[in-house]
Amino acid sequence: MVSESLTLPPDWKISDSPVPYPEAVDLMGARAAAIADGKAGELVWLLEHPPIYTAGTSAKDADLLDARFPVYRTGRGGQFTYHGPGQRVGYVMLDLKTRKPDVRAYVQDLEQWLIEALALFNVKGERREGRVGIWVQRGLREDKVAALGVRIKRWVTFFG
Repeated sequence: MVSESLTLPPDWKISDSPVPYPEAVDLMGARAAAIADGKAGELVWLLEHPPIYTAGTSAKDADLLDARFPVYRTGRGGQFTYHGPGQRVGYVMLDLKTRKPDVRAYVQDLEQWLIEALALFNVKGERREGRVGIWVQRGLREDKVAALGVRIKRWVTFFG
């Protein structure tokens, strides 16, 4: 196994215009397979989608009250998530074999990275006991600012 200290930082890709969901899934799947085969480096891809809902493995059709936009079933964890213009999506494709092959640690590290990124903007992001994602407190109200839904195949992460 390669030492964590020898792992190079991932490449970053930022798409300036909305990327159709099927196109993003195809590109992400191809990149994740290439990473697993040792033919490509890791990648963090920031993008937006046209208005859509994605349904994770825990999504129940009855929970989506008004499917105004296309719904795409995914292999990632979680329930329904709305994606649309102005909302950044981060697809993280990392090789956990060369980092730390521990799914729980990966999710916690991803959450911590988001919390630290929010702190750079003076926003206090927090985990909530028994709930997924990153939350912010606004007076008496709390809002989820980041949802996580990951998939891992051959120890390579995708979605995010």
